[in-house]
Amino acid sequence: MSSSEHLFRVRRLYKLIFRVHRALPPELRILGDNYARDEFKRHKDCNPEEARIFLSEWTDYAINLAKQMKPLQQAKRKTVGKYLDPQMLDYMTDEQLVQLYELHKAASEPSDESGDVLNVEEKEHNADSKNK
Repeated sequence: MSSSEHLFRVRRLYKLIFRVHRALPPELRILGDNYARDEFKRHKDCNPEEARIFLSEWTDYAINLAKQMKPLQQAKRKTVGKYLDPQMLDYMTDEQLVQLYELHKAASEPSDESGDVLNVEEKEHNADSKNK
């Protein structure tokens, strides 16, 4: 595959992911957009084998998410995403495991009414306000 063809495929996938994210709830869209942006930047200069795996995994992600975002699927099921096969953890590097944990923490944080993730100071302030 030529360099220009590869670049075209990467850009098309990148744009597709952001289009699919538009159907997500606001807090998940922010999280997903930031994560995808960081991942694509992080893999900008990877070797061809890593690039093949990277594009394959992100293509699968985009397809699966697009299927879940169809109105009929959303009516049947109120959840988004799928569970990670625990055996996949055996194939991850330490850096990937840390990144997965950080993503889990960010996704588990409470959010305010606008969909923004609350930071520690806001959480403490809200707790103090409720105790008064």
